[in-house]
Amino acid sequence: MNLFTDIRAAVLDALTAMEAAGTLPRGLDRANVTVEPPRDPGHGDMATNAAMVLAKPAGLKPRDIADALADELASDTRIESVEVAGPGFLNLRLASGNWRAVVAAVLAQGTDFGRSVMGQGRRVNVEYVSANPTGPLHVGHTRGAVFGDALASLLDFTGHDVTREYYINDGGAQVDTLARSVYLRYLEAHGRAVDFPDGTYPGDYLIEVGEALKEKVGDAWVGQPEEVWLEDLRDYATAAMMDLIRADLKSLGVEMDRFTSEKSFYGTGLIEKSIQALADKGLIYEGVLEPPKGKLPDDWEPREQTLFCSTAHGDDVDRPVRKSDGAWTYFAPDIAYHYDKVTRGYDLLIDVFGADHGGYVKRMKAAVSALSDGKVPLEIKLTQLVKLWKDGEPFKMSKRAGTFVTLRDVVDLVGADVTRFVMLTRKNDAPLDFDFDKVLEQSRDNPVFYVQYAHARVCSVMRKATEAGIDVSDDALAAADLELIAHDAELALARKIAEWPRLVEIAGRTAEPHRVAFYLYDLASEVHTLWNRGHDAPELRFLQEDDPSGTQAKIALVKAASVVISAGLGILGVTPAEEMR
Repeated sequence: MNLFTDIRAAVLDALTAMEAAGTLPRGLDRANVTVEPPRDPGHGDMATNAAMVLAKPAGLKPRDIADALADELASDTRIESVEVAGPGFLNLRLASGNWRAVVAAVLAQGTDFGRSVMGQGRRVNVEYVSANPTGPLHVGHTRGAVFGDALASLLDFTGHDVTREYYINDGGAQVDTLARSVYLRYLEAHGRAVDFPDGTYPGDYLIEVGEALKEKVGDAWVGQPEEVWLEDLRDYATAAMMDLIRADLKSLGVEMDRFTSEKSFYGTGLIEKSIQALADKGLIYEGVLEPPKGKLPDDWEPREQTLFCSTAHGDDVDRPVRKSDGAWTYFAPDIAYHYDKVTRGYDLLIDVFGADHGGYVKRMKAAVSALSDGKVPLEIKLTQLVKLWKDGEPFKMSKRAGTFVTLRDVVDLVGADVTRFVMLTRKNDAPLDFDFDKVLEQSRDNPVFYVQYAHARVCSVMRKATEAGIDVSDDALAAADLELIAHDAELALARKIAEWPRLVEIAGRTAEPHRVAFYLYDLASEVHTLWNRGHDAPELRFLQEDDPSGTQAKIALVKAASVVISAGLGILGVTPAEEMR
């Protein structure tokens, strides 16, 4: 049940009637006709811009269309009053029965209330995290992991068929560096004194890997040259790091559907196949790039390379795919990877990158556009930096990681639920301050606590009602007399609940799960406001002495709110609290 969709349909039906009556010309494009909450709640429950957007193509004054539309809508029993405002906006007030019907719908549908078929089963691949397998995930990866996971859940909730994917960057020189670093820990496990040269990974997390390697191969590699152990150790170290990364993600509640290895594209013909696909379209050529703008690097010289004509698909410059020495560039396996995703039959690809990958956006979008002949869109979402604070100071580095604060550091300090919610309290491309002290405060200023407390408060009321002998089972609440929900403060909560299906579709359409977090805070505020008003107005208290029917109706209302909170937290990957400590 989506009241906003239902009332928009009523507006469109009224416009059709106006066309039939000759009040409006036929065939007007109604795609931009909206029905949404007014900016000022005092103006009504909903507002439509129909007269404003149709006036110019109809050749009529907005006010004239608005007056005629108001007359048509006046006969709809769901609409209590229609007011023409300003140059031609229509403000609608709905009969209170609509809000009670929303409460009944939530109780009947549970956390499926608000689910949408907007996606129509379109297959979407969401790739996120995709960190180099050289160590534990850091706090920047945490934000990308939370955002990507919540976005995938949101798309699933809006009717898409979603695949969560992790791209293992195990094809570059950094994995050789990892292997050499593990080898040093392996020597250390044998009692050898070692130094970590610049560029290696000195974090304590490799100590266990080195010790495990000793158990596996004994002293067979001690003192041996790289050609003896490097290739095998690359695979061993990568697997160990991916086990660590999977465990880190699991601690955050993130589980991938698929892991794809960059290394799998080398020596298998897959890179060659993807580049040939571009060549077949006339988009691969041999050429020399213009020098980079600004100060030239000391080692820069014009060299003929194999180039992808990415400018033909919206990029600023063409991009090299093979170096003058015949080696593939870093871009080539990424092209192959996205070619693989295109051939798997997805309708939409979404990549979640850190802000430092902003320069990669245009070339990657150009590659997917070329490979799919423009049929498969690629959306790239950038996640901005996270600044960590504790005790009023920047949070210090993790000794275990050596150079950064890890995902596990954050989860161990505040828990997965708090971490996830806080990471979604800002739009993904806006910087985020994460203050460990504030996120654990029990106050309205802490959105995690505020939302969780609203859900826990409803659970507490239901327990007290049961102790008082009042039946608040699902069947009892479904049969409650919702006509007893009549106070403006109660109807205000029901109105906020009614916004949930609309909010879900907007968040899904814009790929912005932070909208869910904002909505939940507002919904929680309505729950707390209604609770607090009961201090001065006994008739608003959730538990009514000697009035089981009234109690059931009020609890049905707040239970509906808690169900929506639970559904929203589910999208964010946060467990609803049933009690607060």
